[in-house]
Amino acid sequence: MVITINKHDFIQAFKDAGRENQFSLDALTVLFHHLEEWESQMTEPMELDVIALCCEYEEYDSLDEFRADYGDEYVSLEDVEERTLVLRKALGDIDGEKGFVIEKF
Repeated sequence: MVITINKHDFIQAFKDAGRENQFSLDALTVLFHHLEEWESQMTEPMELDVIALCCEYEEYDSLDEFRADYGDEYVSLEDVEERTLVLRKALGDIDGEKGFVIEKF
C-alpha cells in the first residue's frame, strides 16, 4: 500500500517521531522537495523513514559550521558540492549564506 503525502504531512511525520528539532522548517521544505523529485525519477515509491533521513542528512547554518564537522579544506560551498549533495535552504543563495542541507558522508 502507498500513501501519498504532502509537505505538511512530511513535516508532521518529524514531529510525530519526536524529531521536530532535527531540521528547521526551511530545511524540511527543501528536503521534502528534493525527495519528491528523487522519487519521481525512481521506479518504486519511497518509504518515509524519518529516523533514516535524520541519519542521512544534516543541516548547517553556515560553511563555518560545516567546516567544524568536516574540516577546513572546504573553502567554498562548491568544494562541498564536489563531495556530496548540497541543498540550499533559500532559492538563489549561491554561497549558502542562508544555510544548507547536505547528504552526510
